[in-house]
Amino acid sequence: MIGGSLLLLSALIFCNVCTEEIFQPNLVLDMAKVLLDNYCFPENLVGMQDAIEQAIKSGEILDISDPKLLANVLTAGVQGALNDPRLVISYEPVAPVASKQEDETSFTREQLLDLIQHVVKYEQLGGNVGYLRIDHIIGQEVVQKIGAFLVDKVWKTLMGTSALVLDLRYNTGGQVSGIPFIISYLYQADKVLHVDTVYHRPSNTTTEIWTLPQVLGERYGKDKDVVVLISRHTTGVAEDVAYILKHMHRAITVGERTAGGSLDVQKLQIGASHFYVTVPVSRSVSPLGGGGQSWEVTGVLPCVASQMEQALEKALAILSVRRAVPGMISRLMGILQDYYTLAERVPMLLQHLSAFDYSSIQSVEDLATKLNAELQAVSEDPRLLLRVTTPGETAISPVEEEIPVAADLPDNEELQRALVDTVFQVSVLPGNVGYMRFDEFADASVLAKLGPYIVQKVWEPLQATENLIVDLRYNPGGPSSGAVPLLLSYFQDPTTSPVHLFTTYDRRTNRTQEHNSQAGLLGQPYGAQRGVYLLTSHRTATAAEEFAYLMQSLGRATLIGEITAGSLSHTRTFSLLQPEEDITQGLAITVPVITFVDNHGDCWLGGGVVPDAIVLADEALEKAREVLAFHKVMGALVESTGQLLEAHYAVPEVAGKASAMLSTKWAQGGYRSAVDLETLASQFTNDLQEASGDHRLHVFHSHVEPTPEKQSPNKIPTPEELAYIIEALFKVDVLPGNLGYLRFDMMAEAETVKAIGPQLVRLVWDKLVGTDAMIIDMRYNMGGYSTAVPIFSSYFFEPEPQQHLYTIFDRSTSQSIEVWTLSQVTGQRYGSLKDIYILTSHMSGSAAEAFARSMKDLHRATVIGEPTMGGSLSGGIYRVGNSSLYASIPSQVVLSPLTSKVWSVSGVEPHITVQASEAMAAAQQIATLRAKVPGVLQTVGKLVADNYAFADVGADVATKLTTHTPKDTYKMVNSEEELAKKVAADLQALSGDTHLKIAHIPEHSKDHIPGIVPMQIPSPEVFEDLIKFSFRTNVFENNIGYLRFDMFGDCNLLAQVSELLVDHVWKKIVHTDALIIDMRYNIGGPTSSIAALCSYFFDEGHPVLLDKVYNRPSDTTSEIWTQPQLAGERYGSQKGLIILTSAVTAGAAEEFVYIMKRLGRAFIIGEVTSGGCHPPQTYHVDDTGLYITIPTSRSVSSADGISWEGAGVAPHLEVPTEMALIQAKEMLNTHLHSSK
Repeated sequence: MIGGSLLLLSALIFCNVCTEEIFQPNLVLDMAKVLLDNYCFPENLVGMQDAIEQAIKSGEILDISDPKLLANVLTAGVQGALNDPRLVISYEPVAPVASKQEDETSFTREQLLDLIQHVVKYEQLGGNVGYLRIDHIIGQEVVQKIGAFLVDKVWKTLMGTSALVLDLRYNTGGQVSGIPFIISYLYQADKVLHVDTVYHRPSNTTTEIWTLPQVLGERYGKDKDVVVLISRHTTGVAEDVAYILKHMHRAITVGERTAGGSLDVQKLQIGASHFYVTVPVSRSVSPLGGGGQSWEVTGVLPCVASQMEQALEKALAILSVRRAVPGMISRLMGILQDYYTLAERVPMLLQHLSAFDYSSIQSVEDLATKLNAELQAVSEDPRLLLRVTTPGETAISPVEEEIPVAADLPDNEELQRALVDTVFQVSVLPGNVGYMRFDEFADASVLAKLGPYIVQKVWEPLQATENLIVDLRYNPGGPSSGAVPLLLSYFQDPTTSPVHLFTTYDRRTNRTQEHNSQAGLLGQPYGAQRGVYLLTSHRTATAAEEFAYLMQSLGRATLIGEITAGSLSHTRTFSLLQPEEDITQGLAITVPVITFVDNHGDCWLGGGVVPDAIVLADEALEKAREVLAFHKVMGALVESTGQLLEAHYAVPEVAGKASAMLSTKWAQGGYRSAVDLETLASQFTNDLQEASGDHRLHVFHSHVEPTPEKQSPNKIPTPEELAYIIEALFKVDVLPGNLGYLRFDMMAEAETVKAIGPQLVRLVWDKLVGTDAMIIDMRYNMGGYSTAVPIFSSYFFEPEPQQHLYTIFDRSTSQSIEVWTLSQVTGQRYGSLKDIYILTSHMSGSAAEAFARSMKDLHRATVIGEPTMGGSLSGGIYRVGNSSLYASIPSQVVLSPLTSKVWSVSGVEPHITVQASEAMAAAQQIATLRAKVPGVLQTVGKLVADNYAFADVGADVATKLTTHTPKDTYKMVNSEEELAKKVAADLQALSGDTHLKIAHIPEHSKDHIPGIVPMQIPSPEVFEDLIKFSFRTNVFENNIGYLRFDMFGDCNLLAQVSELLVDHVWKKIVHTDALIIDMRYNIGGPTSSIAALCSYFFDEGHPVLLDKVYNRPSDTTSEIWTQPQLAGERYGSQKGLIILTSAVTAGAAEEFVYIMKRLGRAFIIGEVTSGGCHPPQTYHVDDTGLYITIPTSRSVSSADGISWEGAGVAPHLEVPTEMALIQAKEMLNTHLHSSK
């Protein structure tokens, strides 16, 4: 690809140019070599040289006689092909002079100091802001020469500032080795950071740049702000510095996009010609940008864009904002604490604000955006809002508008009447509909003073109306006042107890006020029965929209018009930040100070009030007339719907309850928010489904009357048609393991099934009847005719006895029909023994549900998938009165054959609940498991028979497990975990041995199975700590030793650390006069170390037979003797020894106690031990996740054949566990005292 594009480049460069003399094409080849050896993106040059040579050979390259033109053409071609404007070819007859930068390292110290005076400028600006301008970045060698001077003269001046502006606007580069010095002074000292990697093409090497662990002088505090100024002139190393600081999130860049230069650009001669190519030889491979992105070519983008001339001013403004943030946050927290009405949310708000990260804040707008996001996320209150203010704008809330009160009114009665006439407009519209408009809210005292005139001029003309329209479209409201609850009271029932209207909580006064309807009103209330229609617009605000909101919330009015203004008087605005010299914008916050809770307990968080019928304000009055006319017929619709329910719904008592609910809600004005048939149907549906618990009840609106589906006469298809239909409707397969699969997505009518039965059996059923188990896929079956259910179900039961599937009660006929399996079917039955798996989903409905539930209730199938739809078997659609409303009412209900109760309408709950998409795999997994069960039981039985310590018991358990266990126990096993529990219960019941166990071990836990995974031996250091922790020793009064350890270790393991045991444990107690060994909490372990432990309590040179152990797997008996050689001294056979036991003492600990008791070497005090066993062996059962643990060994040293396994070791002196040590010490003290 690259080679092809460069071939095209070559042709473009040299074709179609007239030539006067031949120019050698070797120049182009030499240029390619220079680029290949030096260009820092060598991967972009792959194939270039071959492409140029091919172009030369093909004659595509023509010579250009003008060298400067040739240079320009070459530059354009190379830049275009490589998309790199830094590549420049020039023609220079006179050799160019080397850059002065190359001589920098040879400067004397005085020359360097003079250079610094020209390239570094610094000062302290207002607001304690440091300013550092660097026009050239010096390298490491120069820093080493004059670093102390820079720190003393420049850096110390800036260290005391609270923020720093680093000006790189005029910096055209410098030395790469100087980068870590600049970065390090602005980075924290506790760790180093990899900030860049530089690739140098000529040497083909990469150099990593890290911050320095130590610097001369102090670092600039990591919490101090840094702003870097950049411009289009900033290039090279300066760009890298800006890029690093930006992506370290250590600085904000302000100004213009940088030049997009290079870390190192060199001008190289092309061959022996006078042509030179300027080529970037190094590039930054920044680890900070991600995705290999860098600043070269594209430049560094500023965080805040600004003309370079205004960049410093912009930076100072940003720093001023950031400097003001902590104080502003503190003020905000104080305001929230004192004024925010949702006091329970304040602690969390304060916590988030105290941790607010403002390190990236770049402007007042940015601060407002970030704080709003923080406040909204925590408070979830849209009223709590910050906004940016401009100079001269009043940020704080204006003094509350004075509400007209009674004292402000004229005393002249004529003027008072005129005032009432001005504020109120009243009329009676056709149909005896009252109309009242008022455009202002006043204080309750005004209403009291003007009350007689308002009653006479406004209220009395409206008293006889049947309905009332209240027009608030032009009412801007006013601050909240006592007028709202007073006005609301006129629309409540005066004969009932006071109605709770709303509650307010004022954070400023910490006062909660309950507002209830008032009695003793002037004039007669309008009451709660007549309809009220309230008109709104976007101009309806404050107290007016409070009134509208509450009338709607109380269910007392139907709102019509536009969404209201959302201008509540429940908030107060506070100034957080004032515009000043460097800050051109301010910041204010609006804080809710009043909590407004309606009669339902819902907190109103502002926002406009949404009408029940949304229309333009100009159309609201006409819409109100339409809604009023609709409400006049609504009562009849409610009554008709209730009658339909009582006549047709399948469950009469539920129908009566739902019908009564509709009537009650209508009487209470509950359907006033319904403004047309669509909204009424929606409300009816929600209410009926909630009252009945039946989601099948549905009321809908339709302009076209639904027509029942006409059942076409049964036409028997031709054999060809039938084959096509069956192939389309049925999916049949035989899966691995001889597992049948049947899917059909609809239940056909019984007569049709009977008519096509022979063909159906031949084309579908005969393929499945010979399988060992079957999956019936009903995930996509939405039902059909329930009459086919008994036919299909019968194939999975025996002819006799017939099975009662379910009972159908049909409300329309008041008849109950019992549905049973059939005694005769077409074709061969599947039988009642083979497993059936039914797959379901949320789409499975109607007749498909009846089949699935019947098979589940009769324990004939395992249902896998999602709960089904819960659809009815049959229902009807009935017209509500003469309207265009229709009610879909289930008329049939299914009764369980087991309980005679109605099947739940919530659908069939699967045995195994998984997503529908996973049901098939789950069924196959279970089928595979159940097919394994007989083999698993055989394997378990054989393992027990061959390995159990008591051969006769093992053989008996194996026989009973595989032949006498009821088959139903394992028939419905759904997982290996369930199988393990059932087998474990049978094993313990048959053997009486709690140590004979089987368990399911998940794949991720198989590395920790005892007896399967080799023991990991810890290091001696770890073992030393383990010994100190695991063994407890003491020496009591009268030189009585005490030893406790709670687990036995492996003999080979202990042999490796025997010296540690002797030093840290045994030497502390070996010279005591008597010893107590505490085994009360010892749970056992490997028995291989018992012989060594016992040997310490017998004399050397006299071997003692400790025990004989029979091993069932090998059918051998081994003898355990005392050991002739031990680490450390023996305790001997003459000193007193008491062993303490409890019901916890188990396994190897019991074996030790048993031996020492049987040989008369120890006196046992405590409780009977647990009756464990020798360490069992664990065996893997076939290819399952089951592992069986079998006791394989037992002691046979007793003459009477009695052992401790399963029975425990009885103590010589039985006492409670907690008394055993006390009793032992008393006994030994008495013995030692008497022997002296």
